[in-house]
Amino acid sequence: MDQGFFLLFAAASVIAALAMVLARNPVHSALALMVCFLQVSAIFVLLDAPLLAVIQIFVYVGAIMVLFLFVIMMIDVREAVLQRFVPGSNLPALALLALLGSEMLALVFLSERFSATGPVVLRADDAVRALSITLFADYLLPFETASVILLAALVGAIVLARKEAG
Repeated sequence: MDQGFFLLFAAASVIAALAMVLARNPVHSALALMVCFLQVSAIFVLLDAPLLAVIQIFVYVGAIMVLFLFVIMMIDVREAVLQRFVPGSNLPALALLALLGSEMLALVFLSERFSATGPVVLRADDAVRALSITLFADYLLPFETASVILLAALVGAIVLARKEAG
């Protein structure tokens, strides 16, 4: 059952990563990256590492994605969307992608760890539990304050990036 979910989340992660690379709109790429991060956090949950999953969501999906969206809003993406990075040179990139993809599939299917039924990551010990309790119980107010500050910065960036009419 876990192996099926792992394959589902891994396939969704690869599809989201491909969508991130192939999307022409930078905002769509950022959203695909966010979906990829969420799939990776789901894989962490399957591996009995819930703290890593929570950190993945808070740090990467929350903070890093907000930073990416700030940058996308600050630059003129309309002009950048119309230009390709390097026109006509997609063939070497596709060959490299096929090579790396086949290597990844070979590693996954030939690995002995892939057929194991037990979780790969060992159970969390008391140090990880103590860290999570400290983060989400003792320092909950600073954590929530930081999230509100990031939200205010996001709203401010939207207001600054909005063009004047006329």
